[in-house]
Amino acid sequence: MNFLSLVSVEFKKIKHSKIFLILLAATVILWIPSVLNAHMNFGMLAEGISPENNFFIQGFMGMSWFMFPASMVVGTVLLSQTEIKNKGVLKMLALPVSTIKLCLAKFVVLLVLAAMQLLMMAGMYYISAAISSQTQGYNFVLPPLFAAKEIVLLFLSAIPMIAFFWMLSVCIQTTIFSVGIGLASIVPSVLMINTKIWFAYPMSYPFFVITSEYGKLAVNLDTAQVELIPWIPVAIVITIICSGISCIRFGQAERR
Repeated sequence: MNFLSLVSVEFKKIKHSKIFLILLAATVILWIPSVLNAHMNFGMLAEGISPENNFFIQGFMGMSWFMFPASMVVGTVLLSQTEIKNKGVLKMLALPVSTIKLCLAKFVVLLVLAAMQLLMMAGMYYISAAISSQTQGYNFVLPPLFAAKEIVLLFLSAIPMIAFFWMLSVCIQTTIFSVGIGLASIVPSVLMINTKIWFAYPMSYPFFVITSEYGKLAVNLDTAQVELIPWIPVAIVITIICSGISCIRFGQAERR
């Protein structure tokens, strides 16, 4: 069985799960306050940012700090639980397929789920912006290319974080502990982005990237900007280490 076939099988397993519903619900909930408080975006003109840019970036900041990482924590655990519940791991391990391939196939599914939630985020942004434009008599809708650029940046920056969450779900079999540690690791990201070693903490990457974009849009606000060195090398190393540990540990508990 080749790698693409394994990925296809993994998607079939979660086809009827609650993962997609959870991702969608989190995205919808996030934008409700933005629509209800759309008028507050006009108060940011003093900071040198337009209402439409503030509407967009505030929503994505809320997403990148907690909602998106939390969704990935829950997604990783649910992905693992679908196997444990139906003893799917034991069945897959019985096949003449490398456990490394099995682990990486699940990780790819997780990355696709992350991309799907960000696409949902973009869709909800345009729906919310359209509604707010009607209620406030002001055009909050930004060009699709602008939104696409931010989504791509957010997704790429989140890969090391997702690799870390996947490692937690593989190494920690107790669901409550895996979820608890994952969610607890999100909170310090607000503090970490204000330190010089933020690049050593992958959970801070998405929030740092969006915050730096906020600084570019708001002329009168000074926020730290992304420096590719040492961020990119460190992010690659973290992703490789977390993925490597996941591949080594995957299925060990079931094989005992």
